Amino acid sequence: MRELTRLTRALALLRLRDFAVARHDCPFCGPALVLRLRNEEAGVRCLRCGASPVHVSLGRALRQVGSLADRDVCELSARGPLAAHLRKHARSVVLSEYFADLPPGGIRAGVRCEDVQKLSYADASFDLVTHTEVLEHVPDDARAFAELRRVLRPGGWLLFTVPLYGAATLERARLRDGAIEHLAPPVYHGDPARGGEPVLAFRDYGHDIASRLFAAGFAQAWIEPAVSGSAPWGFARPVVCARR
Repeated sequence: MRELTRLTRALALLRLRDFAVARHDCPFCGPALVLRLRNEEAGVRCLRCGASPVHVSLGRALRQVGSLADRDVCELSARGPLAAHLRKHARSVVLSEYFADLPPGGIRAGVRCEDVQKLSYADASFDLVTHTEVLEHVPDDARAFAELRRVLRPGGWLLFTVPLYGAATLERARLRDGAIEHLAPPVYHGDPARGGEPVLAFRDYGHDIASRLFAAGFAQAWIEPAVSGSAPWGFARPVVCARR
């Protein structure tokens, strides 16, 4: 069933004039073939595990953490190649999704609900927290960064991706008295966990994101640059890293 679902999604992305195949060393499944279904980041997938360039970039950055065998890990998604890799290699891993109508810690169809602005985990629960393409959709990212630091143990790692644009972060929207106030023309990103449902981007992050992590109390924060050749067809992504 999983393979059929993956094939269906792949066919939906396919643009014949862009189709290409390349060999690549996937950080999750090793030497593999990578397909370019269309000439854009979302159209590139590892044939074996389904990893996108975003996942591949975070997987490469994950190597700096070292062995996961003695790490307790929190990943803010419940499926995909990164979640599968963590399940296989970490001492323990907690996976979750965000459901607006469930409280943090609630369960739906076996999947835990978590809101990064008010995580239900105890202080100092994890050695590593990972997530991809989450924080740009969070209304109060200062609160989210504080929560991510809270649930990490001293010296713990935070690795994540967000789209990065230029030097300075642009706030596109905010919540005021429970209503969304748009500060710039609204932009939506498709959520693959919800069948491509559009989700509002509250901001376009710039390379000043490290200053937000320092403001939340992280001892170290930096951006691992996208390395040419680390993802096929030049679709590598920078990865934001921090340590408590």
